[in-house]
Amino acid sequence: MTGTDAALKTRFLVLHDYGMGGSWWWVSARSEREIRETFAWVEVVTDPETVAWRGGDDDLEEVDIDAPRMPPGLDGLRSARDAQRGRPGFGALAGKDVLYLRRRWDEGDEGDEGDDESSEGDEDSAVYLMEVGPDGRRTRQVELSEDGSVVKSTPDDWPFNPPIVDVFAPEVAGQEISRAEFEEHWARARPFVGDAG
Repeated sequence: MTGTDAALKTRFLVLHDYGMGGSWWWVSARSEREIRETFAWVEVVTDPETVAWRGGDDDLEEVDIDAPRMPPGLDGLRSARDAQRGRPGFGALAGKDVLYLRRRWDEGDEGDEGDDESSEGDEDSAVYLMEVGPDGRRTRQVELSEDGSVVKSTPDDWPFNPPIVDVFAPEVAGQEISRAEFEEHWARARPFVGDAG
C-alpha cells in the first residue's frame, strides 16, 4: 500500500450482525461500498452514538481492506464474497434504497443466518414477500401460506431483525418483484397476531 492509498482511506465501523449478537471491526477502506463488495453479510454502521460507543472499545480489531490476511470471522466473510464475484447477478441490486423480494424462507442467501419468527416450527412451504432496506433488514413482510392465508408483519412483530438479505449476493437479483406486487398483497393481508402465551 502506498502513502497515496492510505490517504484515500477512511476508518469505518463494520458489523456482522447474526441476530443474537454480532462481530465488530474497524476497517480502513476507500468507501462503504468497497467494504460491502469485499465482505459478505456486513454493514457499515454510521449511527454517531454507536460509532462513539464502539470508538472507546480497545478490543476492536483494526483492519486494512487491502491486507492479505483478515482476522477470524472477517476472513470467512471475504472468502464468501470472493466465491460470489463474477457470478451472474452479483451486486445487481446494490445501491437501491428499497428492495421488494419474493422467496421461500429456505431460499435464503448463502450464509443467511436469518430466522423466521412468524412460522417457527412450521414445515409448510410459505412464500415471503419482503420490503428490505439497503442494510438487508426487513421493513415489512407478507407471508403467503399454502392454505391461502396472507399475513403481514413489521419489525414490531419480530423479536429481532438482523439483516436477512445480502444485497450483493447473486441469487437476490432473481428474487426481485415490483413494488406494485408487494403493495397488492400487503393491502389484502391480515395483521400478524403473536402467540397468546
